Amino acid sequence: MFGARCLLRALRSCTSAPCPRHKPSARLSVRDALGARSTNGERVKVQGWIRSVRSQKEVLFLHINDGSSLESLQVVADSSFDSRELAFGSSVEVQGQLVKSPSKKQNVELKAEKIEIVGNCDAKAFPLKYKERHPLEYLRQYPHLRCRTNALGSILRIRSEATAAIHSFFKPSSKIKVPEENFFNVPAFLTVSGQLHLEVMSGAFTQVFTFGPTFRAENSQSRRHLAEFYMVEAEISFVESLQDLMQVMEGLFKTATMMVLSNCTEDVELCHKFIAPGQKDRLEHMLKNNFLIISYTEAVEILKKASQNFTFTPEWGVDLHTEHEKYLVKHCGNIPVFVINYPLALKPFYMRDNEDGPQHTVAAVDLLVPGVGELFGGSLREERYHFLEQRLARSGLTEAYQWYLDLRRFGSVPHGGFGMGFERYLQCILGIDNIKDVIPFPRFTHSCVL
Repeated sequence: MFGARCLLRALRSCTSAPCPRHKPSARLSVRDALGARSTNGERVKVQGWIRSVRSQKEVLFLHINDGSSLESLQVVADSSFDSRELAFGSSVEVQGQLVKSPSKKQNVELKAEKIEIVGNCDAKAFPLKYKERHPLEYLRQYPHLRCRTNALGSILRIRSEATAAIHSFFKPSSKIKVPEENFFNVPAFLTVSGQLHLEVMSGAFTQVFTFGPTFRAENSQSRRHLAEFYMVEAEISFVESLQDLMQVMEGLFKTATMMVLSNCTEDVELCHKFIAPGQKDRLEHMLKNNFLIISYTEAVEILKKASQNFTFTPEWGVDLHTEHEKYLVKHCGNIPVFVINYPLALKPFYMRDNEDGPQHTVAAVDLLVPGVGELFGGSLREERYHFLEQRLARSGLTEAYQWYLDLRRFGSVPHGGFGMGFERYLQCILGIDNIKDVIPFPRFTHSCVL
């Protein structure tokens, strides 16, 4: 109470006597205000949304957040500022002095001299309630509002940081954007992969990648699938072994994750504490161990010996299902595992033939991770003209892919590449069960709300 009275006298001192003209207040984000080193009464302006309001007889406390950090900035004001419009969810602009806080809960606080209500919020009608921790399932009903919660705010900041980390990993590689327009004189479709375009570019640049939206008409309501998601794809020239390719894949996963953990500590902690308890230890286990490698043939043998009853019976020559992928990861000690050398009949024409009869395989690789299953998929590409020509002829695709054959006629080199589903990556590191909770606007079968 003594502290509140002292603060009240300080707040009133500026209004009871003529004040000199002040230079315009510097605009600060909440993040910058919280991290300010100088707290000698600098006049600042902060804009954001009210996360909480607490009114005492003589002092008003507000917590303001603008999305730049998980932590909110405490605003302290004279009780004369109190208003019904200062409610949870309302947007405000606050001007005042940034000072050292007497409380141990925060380092700084904003001593308000002016509070302007920018936009009112009807707290009773607002679907998000103060001090209520809404389940992610509930928040999915409000894709236009859920980003205002702590949980989604943290996830989206982590998403932003992970995006930056991926771009940083590939520097100084050339970044290629895949066009998605659909206004040509020939049929054109939304991309399901930028891989073939990247192969074109890999004939001039030894390391290329693309990172953008991908579209698939996946008739699935599962927790792992979306109709629109983001994909990281890379193509590397002069790669002659899957080992080299897997080294890049593991490096991307670990480097990006370490950067996220370093730069989004509080946001990651919130997810690991309230959304996925135990995920912190699981993630540390993944990062400190070398990823394992098994062949597709070995994987099938492991599955056949399993005591677990699978919905889909594991057999050589049949694709692995999610239940198989998750079992294999668990069998390998919950360490990410590369599965390599898949049957030729299961894979597309562009994957390199291993020439290893009688069980004919190609140099393909999938990375399976705990909780998700397949995260990466890649392969060495078939760079040999006659092998590729024969496979295209068998599929009746020679005419459509003559340009692709040309790449093998003019300066072809051994090369390989991979793709990583970005939302699945976020699910993996954060422990979030449903893919719809790691993308701003989930679009899937029978649902395109925004």
